[in-house]
Amino acid sequence: MSAGSPPTPFEVRTERLLLRRWRADDRPPFAAMNADPEVMRYFPGPLTRGESDALAARADSSFEEHGYGLWALELPESGEFLGFTGLTPMPDAFGGVEVGWRLARAFWGAGYATEAARASIRFAFDTLGLDEVSSVTSVLNERSQAVMRRLGMEPVEHFDNPRVPAGSPLVPHVRYALAAPRPTA
Repeated sequence: MSAGSPPTPFEVRTERLLLRRWRADDRPPFAAMNADPEVMRYFPGPLTRGESDALAARADSSFEEHGYGLWALELPESGEFLGFTGLTPMPDAFGGVEVGWRLARAFWGAGYATEAARASIRFAFDTLGLDEVSSVTSVLNERSQAVMRRLGMEPVEHFDNPRVPAGSPLVPHVRYALAAPRPTA
């Protein structure tokens, strides 16, 4: 994080969730989630344990590098690991910051992704002072697009994702964006 950047909170709490930095004991359930073909349906494929551990390490190190990152997501009353949500730099072709999420299947459909992403967006606007937040997904991923719409995001462009193998039905992607609220006079 550069000098003069706002301090990154160790955790953010919502009504039902704790968004926190990563711990070593998050890695086994994270790896299980990333190995689930249904969770990884709109990605090139499930992750190996090594790939999953590396993703968790990158997600957490982003807090020092950028002043934001992907938080581990927890149910405070049980301590259960749900997945992640938070902020990550967009690819250079787009610039800006993306809000993202990935939850274990057992936690789908309860509104956790929307609740956690909303807290991440508040952090982006109120703490980091960002002007806009984006989110991208495969055009086939209606569940994630529904979360984006619930967050108030609007589709702004369609593109072919160069990180997806050519010929895959997952190549076409869509980027949604949300501008920071303008102060009222």
